[in-house]
Amino acid sequence: MSLSVSTRRRVGKTGLNLPVFGLGTAHIGELYAKVDEADSRATMDAAWAAGVRFYDTAPWYGRGLSEHRLGGFLRTKPRGEFQVTTKVGRTLHRPADPKAFDRSPWTGGLNFEVNFDYTYDGVMRSYEQALQRLALDTVDALVIHDLDAGFHGDKQAGYEKQLVESGINALVELKKSGDIQAYGMGINNNAALETIATQVDLDFCLVAMPYTLIDQDSLTRGMKALHDRNVSVIIGAPFASGILVTGSGAGAKYAYGAASPEVQARVRGIEEACKKHNVSMPVAALQFVLAHPAVVSVIPGAAKPSEVEANVAALGVKIPSAFWADLKAQGLLHPEAPVPA
Repeated sequence: MSLSVSTRRRVGKTGLNLPVFGLGTAHIGELYAKVDEADSRATMDAAWAAGVRFYDTAPWYGRGLSEHRLGGFLRTKPRGEFQVTTKVGRTLHRPADPKAFDRSPWTGGLNFEVNFDYTYDGVMRSYEQALQRLALDTVDALVIHDLDAGFHGDKQAGYEKQLVESGINALVELKKSGDIQAYGMGINNNAALETIATQVDLDFCLVAMPYTLIDQDSLTRGMKALHDRNVSVIIGAPFASGILVTGSGAGAKYAYGAASPEVQARVRGIEEACKKHNVSMPVAALQFVLAHPAVVSVIPGAAKPSEVEANVAALGVKIPSAFWADLKAQGLLHPEAPVPA
């Protein structure tokens, strides 16, 4: 598998061709730590210098901060030279009491309250707000964001109904008019991949956790169903939210929380195989997801220039086939999982 940041793959049945590598911008929304303006700008400058031309953001990231920062950067670049995706399903509003407002789970971010709304009007308002924060008049694709019970609890069924009966019509309309080229859905877990993602027609899914070097339970179910439907996949969390970079030590993050002992044990097994075959675990994590035939792009996050540069360089590293065979032999990788040639 020979890939570079300029390699492109087609999204489903659309005319949209995305680079196989993009930059996810949750971290510049100050997910785990505050990121000062100079570091935020330097990270995006490094991505551009390395040839990255695909950027993903969301209103939720830093409660608007990520879109503001990314838009301020992209505003200085020729619009025809990059592609950008953002998300719908949340609108942002001034809190009732700004002085007492809690921005969590963001370490920093901005003082804006979130309102979930998957109706036609809610999707359109989310889209219009995003354009203003980005200071752009177009985005290439929109993503239905966080439509799962982990966020909504007993309101989940109502939000699903909003999307199916109303909100999806806004996305169809925006695509038909040429405002966007494609639309998709963000997926955080296997259950959502198999149920919620099947309720509406989609061009792609942005899969955040269900398919990584740690977890391939979705391979013969959710991921297979997407491939069979010609629904493309963008991998949004190739490092499983941290542990596939930091390793299995204390404080390791998995699925945006503390890694369980079971996950840490599995990662230790992967680490041992990496050491045996002289393979970098982050390199293996990035290249593994791109080997799946449904995957068109991977969008790891970064909060400093060195992280972007390392991720871009990972695309060109050769990994011995014996490494993948060893993982499968030890039960650390699904026996049918596609691996880089």
